[in-house]
Amino acid sequence: MRLPDFEAWAMFAAVVEHRSFTDAAKALSVSKATVSKAVTRLEEHLDTSLFNRTSRRLALTESGKRLADHAHRILAEGQAAEEAARDETAELSGVVRLGAPMTFGLLRVAPLVAQFTKEHPMVDVDLHLSDAQIDIVDMGLDATIRIADMPDSSLRARRLADVTLYTIASPAYLDERGRPQHPADLGTHDCLCYSNVAAPDVWRFAGPGQQNVVVQVRSRITVNSGEAMLPALRMGVGIARLPDFIIGDALAKGEVEEILVDWRPAPFGLHLVTPPSRLRPARVEALLDYLTTHHGC
Repeated sequence: MRLPDFEAWAMFAAVVEHRSFTDAAKALSVSKATVSKAVTRLEEHLDTSLFNRTSRRLALTESGKRLADHAHRILAEGQAAEEAARDETAELSGVVRLGAPMTFGLLRVAPLVAQFTKEHPMVDVDLHLSDAQIDIVDMGLDATIRIADMPDSSLRARRLADVTLYTIASPAYLDERGRPQHPADLGTHDCLCYSNVAAPDVWRFAGPGQQNVVVQVRSRITVNSGEAMLPALRMGVGIARLPDFIIGDALAKGEVEEILVDWRPAPFGLHLVTPPSRLRPARVEALLDYLTTHHGC
């Protein structure tokens, strides 16, 4: 039986990650020629080209795109195995790369990261905040927090909690335009919509007697950040649907009012998502356990 060329697979993964043979060589502390020979060796063994190379551009071929995830996993498994062996006898140390949605990250994750690094002074955290859908393998993240329904994929997802959406508007808006009693009433109202979903202006509700209603609303403002809706909400521009961690304070202060209390959107799941590998350094496992215990939802 011929063993796979693990070194070549790992170097291929490094080139994909750094998008450069030169930068991959620097990251691996080897010569550019060593990396180039390893990738060529892998291409010859697989009988396919992995990159389209020009003097100015390096791009994956279709075969390269299909195999890149396998290469990342091979490299990650090897790194994790070595780090796990060292972690048995060493204090937690090194970098954890974590992703999170922008507002949830600012309000809930950043304080936890600060406390975690205070308790583990040799662990550094690279926190990436974005509401955009990202490829955690391509970005080299150890984990990310997502507030969404998770599709089937090779990623591993741990559901931490439900995130409830509230339908709200300012009292001034509701006094002027009326208070909807049924989701169908939203058709005569102005709304604020969140663009990082498949159909921002299509709102789904579950109500009494397991009724389900789908309504298409008129969006006055469509934005990719829930927090960015707050000024328009307070000024009475329209009706929005936002989670508790964004709207909780405004509700408590009476700046906005919940409507359609018997008709709630289905809750989203708060997930902790990791790459397919089951092997992770102890510092990563420690942060994931900390977030699971203290996520604050």
